[in-house]
Amino acid sequence: MTTNIESETEQEETNFEEALIRLEEIVEKMESGDAPLSSLVDHFEEGSKLLKICRQRLEQAELKIKSVRNEQGKYIAEPLSEEAE
Repeated sequence: MTTNIESETEQEETNFEEALIRLEEIVEKMESGDAPLSSLVDHFEEGSKLLKICRQRLEQAELKIKSVRNEQGKYIAEPLSEEAE
């Protein structure tokens, strides 16, 4: 994935793996030292959005893991409320 994350809809549809791959691409470009300052600022802004997406996806996964409980010897995932998502 090499497109910028612009709208909230795109952010909501971006999964953790896609966001992480794009974030790694951005870091590599920024560390290369070949990008002009204006490009670095744009990359930083996109990277910040992607980092937020990654954190949100990790928090969601953590909530799902915490909701798994042992019930009569079987592990059952409890549905999350709308507020947790």
